[in-house]
Amino acid sequence: MRVVQSRVHRDLPATTFWSFGSSFPGPTFEARRGRGLWIDWINRLPQTHFLPIDHTIHGAEADKPQGRAVVHVHGARVPPESDGYPERWFDTGASASYYYPNDQDAATLWYHDHTMGINRLNVYAGLMGVYLIRDAAEDELNLPRDRYDVPLLICDRLLRSDGQLDYPVSGNPDSPWVDDATGDAILINGKLFPYFDVEPRKYRFRLINGSNGRFLRLAFDDGPAIHQIATDQGLMSAPVDVARVRLAPAERVDVVIDFAGHQGHQVILENDGVAIMECRVARGSVGDPSALPHTLRRIDRLNESDAAHARVHALGQVDDMLARPMRMLLNRTPWHMPVTEQPRIDTTEIWSLVNLTEDSHPIHLHLVRFQILDRRNFDAFHYQSNNRIVFTGPPLPPDPAEAGWKDTVRADPGMITRIIVRFEGYTGRYMWHCHILEHGDNEMMRPFDVVSS
Repeated sequence: MRVVQSRVHRDLPATTFWSFGSSFPGPTFEARRGRGLWIDWINRLPQTHFLPIDHTIHGAEADKPQGRAVVHVHGARVPPESDGYPERWFDTGASASYYYPNDQDAATLWYHDHTMGINRLNVYAGLMGVYLIRDAAEDELNLPRDRYDVPLLICDRLLRSDGQLDYPVSGNPDSPWVDDATGDAILINGKLFPYFDVEPRKYRFRLINGSNGRFLRLAFDDGPAIHQIATDQGLMSAPVDVARVRLAPAERVDVVIDFAGHQGHQVILENDGVAIMECRVARGSVGDPSALPHTLRRIDRLNESDAAHARVHALGQVDDMLARPMRMLLNRTPWHMPVTEQPRIDTTEIWSLVNLTEDSHPIHLHLVRFQILDRRNFDAFHYQSNNRIVFTGPPLPPDPAEAGWKDTVRADPGMITRIIVRFEGYTGRYMWHCHILEHGDNEMMRPFDVVSS
């Protein structure tokens, strides 16, 4: 981890980032299922941060070193000591050696900083990259591969006229934290308004939302159909045709795009109707040995009757003008309070995420994968007054595009989102949190302990 200079656009000076290796984003790791990988994360960052730290936030006190960092591979099933727990940061000049077993299905993962109190700043500064797991079962499907298999790490930033990063602050210099840090420049693999020369054949795009807080709604303008084949934790049971891809922060979706029939055209990828990338399709024709199978893999649905425990979690905000303008909390419980969730290893639980706010919150659980059961409208006022759930509508099944294995779920306002989770792999301390990074820092995240049977 170190300072890098990268030109995000030909008409801008080089931008200063904190990143991995020598580029922004950092290098892409390609792992094989069952082949463990050791990574030495080495901190060569400056001792002074170039983005505004709010020292009133828990874990970001003025006595903490500003160049501290820790790395989390998002979606990886790893031992707790290699998960990137936010309080296990290490300072400039130090390093950490983490082990990644890669004992899980092929999937598009990504890695990023997870430092307590300054996670939002370190990720915004550029500490992120792509981590792919491949396996033999996926290889046999003959999906587009090699140079036709393209990760697209998408994030938004505010850029000054000199090309440097800008980060929004509140009007209080003693407490600059803001709950929303969205930018007007959308970068794809570190570039602003990039173009991509493609052949008239099928491509696999691995779409990753690396934004701090922006929700993406991606579509091709008058272009080819979008065939979604994977969610956060790998392949779905079958492709799903979608008009647009909706990605909350940290969510991933793999799609197959066939540019055959668009020879000589420019196909525009848009977000909310605004162009963000141009695909320039070559003329002529090429051979295309890849396939889009009707069936991708078997996904066994988890049964509600197998759940050993059902938990209800409130997502809310607390206004305390004496301490700070606002805190985002889970179950009205700050991070440092004792652990309240202790699922047993190899058991299944149902978590009901009760959203009492006006925002959608992408909720991420470390270690595990899960399935979405349903979403349902409820009376938030009655819940806050009486601590009792009163539904105001029928349960809504997940969208077909969410039907695979997930590790991040969109909990929408005014709704209760239910997920079913199998806790397996390792015992130890992990965490769950909102992946709007400004919320997580202040402090919409909680630890949980996976305990032995």
